[in-house]
Amino acid sequence: MSMSRSESRRHDKQKRKRRMRRLLAVNLTLLAAIIILISVIVATTKQHSVGSGEERIADQRNETHGNSPGGAIEPADPPGQADDAGRSGGNSGSVGDNSSDAGNSGSVGSESGSPDSSGSAGSGGSGGSSSAGDEPPASGGNAQSPSDAAEDGLPNESGAPGTAPDDGGSGSGQGGGSVPGRNSGGMPKGETVRLAFVGDIMMGSSVEKLMRQKGLEYPFEGALSYLQGPDLTAGNLENPITKRGVPAQNKSFVFKGSPDLLPPLKQAGFDVVTLANNHTLDQGTEGLFDTMKYLDEAGIPHVGGGHNDTEAFAPEYLETKGVKVAYIGVSRVVPETSWKADKYRPGVAETYDSTRAVAAIKEARKRADLVVVMVHWGVERQDYPVQHQKTLAHTFVDAGADLVIGSHPHVMQGFEYYKNKWIAYSLGNFIFNNTSNVKTKQTGVLDAVCSKDGQCGLQLHPMFADKSKPVPMNAEDGAALLARLSKLSINAAFDRDGVLASR
Repeated sequence: MSMSRSESRRHDKQKRKRRMRRLLAVNLTLLAAIIILISVIVATTKQHSVGSGEERIADQRNETHGNSPGGAIEPADPPGQADDAGRSGGNSGSVGDNSSDAGNSGSVGSESGSPDSSGSAGSGGSGGSSSAGDEPPASGGNAQSPSDAAEDGLPNESGAPGTAPDDGGSGSGQGGGSVPGRNSGGMPKGETVRLAFVGDIMMGSSVEKLMRQKGLEYPFEGALSYLQGPDLTAGNLENPITKRGVPAQNKSFVFKGSPDLLPPLKQAGFDVVTLANNHTLDQGTEGLFDTMKYLDEAGIPHVGGGHNDTEAFAPEYLETKGVKVAYIGVSRVVPETSWKADKYRPGVAETYDSTRAVAAIKEARKRADLVVVMVHWGVERQDYPVQHQKTLAHTFVDAGADLVIGSHPHVMQGFEYYKNKWIAYSLGNFIFNNTSNVKTKQTGVLDAVCSKDGQCGLQLHPMFADKSKPVPMNAEDGAALLARLSKLSINAAFDRDGVLASR
């Protein structure tokens, strides 16, 4: 039976309406799904950001670039600021900053560390063990211009920044040198010891080249009185010491130095170094074993690395003037998990999870009068500490540390006075590859005069390291650096003499 033309049109119209309704239903379903998906993403993002904010974003940026395989371990200068020297030549096989010196291995990379917008305000949680952020990756400002600073380190009468420690002035401790410590905890009383600290020390790459050209004592000449005067002097050895080794893969910068560079380090006054950093295994476990052996032969105790985790986390106890000092070295910057020391694996003492570090501190607290924790952490070339630095620092103090001394950012960061203890978030570079970034050349020797009961006072001697040689700043430039560091510090500020006080 055939339909009339009008019935056919009505039938077609009904079919079109049904198709439109089905299409509308599909579109509405898709729209609802999109809205639900967006809501889930927004809720997840909000939950992820609670408590961390922009500091965690900066921290994650560092984990992506600074600590991951293939990321640039040493950052490049900002645009237009190429490094003067860095890649080592000859057989060292190490690669440093962007430079004209030829090297044998590694590739040049770059890293940009964005400033932490949180500034110096706020602090991480404290008490107990803290993971301070995940695990290492699995295998696979305006700077002050320096003037011509004197290199002899001779004292003058002003006591201003740029002068050498006064061994006989009023208020000097038992170990000599002016006594810092105008903090709310009071001046150290009774028997005191004077401890000195510096930042990153490179004994390889372009520094080794300069030492071959100018003499092995060259990098230390301008700071000898500051290094040899204290009772104990410590720093971070940023490269392995070895004649062999297999360069680490997937790293933009790998270093090594010759064993004959260690006796000058000892003669300059260094009593202990930490190996807990992101370069100690640049030449594999062979490089680590050689570094420990050559340090032992040179008479320089070391912490932070070992044949297993027990050795890596073990404190080094040094006694001077009846005061026993425990040094512990840990790193929050590890290129990959294979660098972590464990029960059966050589490596460094890592502290992405602070449990082992806290246990070492508590054990040292039972045996030593003073406990010093030297920690590698933070974001390279960033003025402010990120959240994991503040969290770990407070955790270490809560566990029993008297001093927490930081390294790795390659620039000086601020200080913090926390529960009557001092935290130095980064002492920057001390002896390192020469760069055109002025902040990476601003450095100093930090003096801590401490009593047996753990009361310490701090004083910073500002220096400028041109061509890998730190020398005292003049009064004007030293005062400018101290003022900048005061602005970066938490609950602390420097006076004109570099003495740190709580505020």
